[in-house]
Amino acid sequence: MTMTRQAVTKHLQLLEEANLITIVWQGREKLHYLNPIPIGEIYQRWIGKFERHRIEALNTLKQALEEDSNHE
Repeated sequence: MTMTRQAVTKHLQLLEEANLITIVWQGREKLHYLNPIPIGEIYQRWIGKFERHRIEALNTLKQALEEDSNHE
């Protein structure tokens, strides 16, 4: 899929307004970088809460298996 330059500019502007990218000027070049802080916050708010339960379940399983192997 190809995008027009105008569509890319509009998309980058929306990302900048949402603070999801950082702009760095080098002379006349405008460089765009992902801003990891709000992306990390989004991860914690939306994905992290589900991940936390999975990690806790794996940790509980690990501890139970280690206890079983110690009792043998």
